[in-house]
Amino acid sequence: MSADAAPRGNRLFLRKSIEQVQSEADNHQLKRTLGPMNLLFLGIGCIIGAGIYVMTGNAAANFAGPAVLLSFVVAFFACVFAGLCYAELASTMPVAGSAYTYSYTALGEVFAWTMGWLLVLEYGVAASTVAAGWSANVVSLLGNFGMLIPPEWTTSFIQAVQTPEGLTFPMSGGFNLLGALGILAVTGLLMLGVSESASVNNVIVLIKVGVLLLFIAMGLAFINVSNWTPFIPANEGGFKYGVPGIFRAASVIFFAYVGFEAVSTAAAEAKNPKKDIPFGILGSLLVCTIIYMLVAAVLTGVVPFRELGVPAPIALAVDRMGMNWFSVLIKVGAVAGLSSVMLILTYGQTRVFYAMARDGLLPKVFATLHSKFKTPWVGTLILGILIAVAAALLPIDILGDLVSLGTATAFGIVCISVLWLRKSRPDLERPFRAPGGVITPLLGIFFALVMIAPLMFDIVTKAMTGDMIPAVLLGGYLSLGALIYIGYGYRNSRLGKGLGQIDDDGPGPSPLAAQLHGVGDTKSPD
Repeated sequence: MSADAAPRGNRLFLRKSIEQVQSEADNHQLKRTLGPMNLLFLGIGCIIGAGIYVMTGNAAANFAGPAVLLSFVVAFFACVFAGLCYAELASTMPVAGSAYTYSYTALGEVFAWTMGWLLVLEYGVAASTVAAGWSANVVSLLGNFGMLIPPEWTTSFIQAVQTPEGLTFPMSGGFNLLGALGILAVTGLLMLGVSESASVNNVIVLIKVGVLLLFIAMGLAFINVSNWTPFIPANEGGFKYGVPGIFRAASVIFFAYVGFEAVSTAAAEAKNPKKDIPFGILGSLLVCTIIYMLVAAVLTGVVPFRELGVPAPIALAVDRMGMNWFSVLIKVGAVAGLSSVMLILTYGQTRVFYAMARDGLLPKVFATLHSKFKTPWVGTLILGILIAVAAALLPIDILGDLVSLGTATAFGIVCISVLWLRKSRPDLERPFRAPGGVITPLLGIFFALVMIAPLMFDIVTKAMTGDMIPAVLLGGYLSLGALIYIGYGYRNSRLGKGLGQIDDDGPGPSPLAAQLHGVGDTKSPD
């Protein structure tokens, strides 16, 4: 057992040693080829997705109105302090495991399990949310060519309906088959294997950013400034509009920033983690915040904010502009962009399970590689089916809130990890150290709580008024995670038995794992 490991009597807090993790980082066969621009584009590519194409309209319509621009600023600060903490940990432990590995090293096994389970919530539920938005954009695109898909096959079983009393979730009887098929399609690709280089990712980013910049440029001519008045609508009770609505909207669009942590997972391939990782994280956050605010300004200027609570708000705004050719172009870009994000997020969830299985916290089947394709194909298939079912049954409003809740909690744990390591290992070499001393991680924890508070308030309020769906989903998910850890992970932990990671009988994930959301051992074939 390592020097960093907790005593036997404190089994839940058993930790991986930093020396063990650093040894894994030193012995991997990945090449350090990613420069600052590669990391910047990687962050932008992972951030720009359903958050801007889907959630912005919901945040403006139901909570902030035109002041959703300020909500993006709040969400940015909620991310930037956590981003600095990610940068410090990534430079200290430049492995592809990201937050899961950091937690295992700094806080112990039970926190690592919690982080892994939250990352699954973040990636898996985010993929379901993207699928819901992808489905809406596909329907809108096909509508331009006169092709109509029956609404019962594109509508989630549970609907989100805004009433004077608040957001309710009645059952519609529909089934979002289109969204489910989208997830199953990318699951099939992941089972066969995925090969993407940094240059291909850069091209995808340029296309997605180009589409949004074109939307901004063309939309300026159609803005009706009266739609921005009042900029902060009067509060209508609770978190509906007013200043409280700005913070509630921030917790919704916080989902839009899911993905910047992908830069930290690329630490193992960064040429200079000390400088390039902070540049990639902070640069992508800043660029995306500016783009998001400009898109939100055009959206609320073209369409009255109360009408933006639809699955495809940008498509709605383009339709209002009345240029069919432009509408098709924007929607093609949205579908392409969301398709790639759907692929990355589904991939990320399978690799989190892969890493947890290699540590013995989940059944080995999730880490068993296909003899030919060298992918964790069984785990990918199981998780793909579960994500597809969630996409078919649940509305984006519930899904987005759960993602934001999981992400904010994960960010808080990362900041706590920084504080813990600074106290327990002050001698540890830190190529990059988050500025501001303890203030930065403390602010990261504070803003994580700012994001969590309105989400939990809404869940509790809905439960008290009889709408138990959000509370049941969250409570059920957390309870399931606790039962799996107690029933399996605790008993089969490789670290708890004094063992290393299991032998997966083959090479680990491809270099895409380190570039996107890879975790665990990412050695290339010999």
